[in-house]
Amino acid sequence: MSTHPWHKKPKSYVIISLVGILLIAATFSSDIKGLYLASIALVTAVGVDLICFRLGKRKRWLPDGAVITGLIIALILSTATPWYIVAITAIMAILSKHLLVYNKKPVFNPAAFGLLLSILFFQTGQSWWGAFGDLPEWTVAFLLLGGYAVTNRVNKFPQVFAFLSMYFLLLLLMGFMHVGDAADAFRPPFINASLFFALFMLTDPPTSPASNKDQVIFGLLSAIAGVVIYSFFGGLMYLFIGLLISNAYHAVRSRAS
Repeated sequence: MSTHPWHKKPKSYVIISLVGILLIAATFSSDIKGLYLASIALVTAVGVDLICFRLGKRKRWLPDGAVITGLIIALILSTATPWYIVAITAIMAILSKHLLVYNKKPVFNPAAFGLLLSILFFQTGQSWWGAFGDLPEWTVAFLLLGGYAVTNRVNKFPQVFAFLSMYFLLLLLMGFMHVGDAADAFRPPFINASLFFALFMLTDPPTSPASNKDQVIFGLLSAIAGVVIYSFFGGLMYLFIGLLISNAYHAVRSRAS
């Protein structure tokens, strides 16, 4: 068992940053429903996670991963989403964490998996309100501050820089060639969503590589796959699809090595 204090663990940085973002977004948007839906997502995610651990007869259970998943889901789904859809999204996310596993680690980012299924099954609205897309531009500083703390703690800078560099380069090229709605990706809430995604979802340690070289490949693949999907379909699910493709690549590569 780890002897490190909880507040020094990587997941604690993520939780503290996401809770801070949740409170800031709810305060400035004056939308109390965001906090209500966050509580629904959190209770559901933690409850299902506990049930899965009990069924798996595991001895040591910490809810930190489920808390992170619940917070991310709540910060991305529109606050107009019915509470039961939020709960179902959290359930699908946590089940993927326990059922789609390799070497006792989830293959896919749970939040991305649950949110993508939520779009496909329920056509849920995803406002990314927790990325401050509807708030004054200066609020992005909070997003970057929290994201920096998380990325630094989990040592994922190569992955984040590779993703953002390729992502914006490809979108810029698409804009020059007048392909799709590339210009929209540089405006809120799209730009806010891409930053939140890169800093808080792409950096998930269990579903992404550790070495710098593999991180760069992971980030590049996620960006390329995502932008290709965006060019054909638009919307915001392209970020999830790009990440899940990179997750699958990482799992296959890990199994082959």
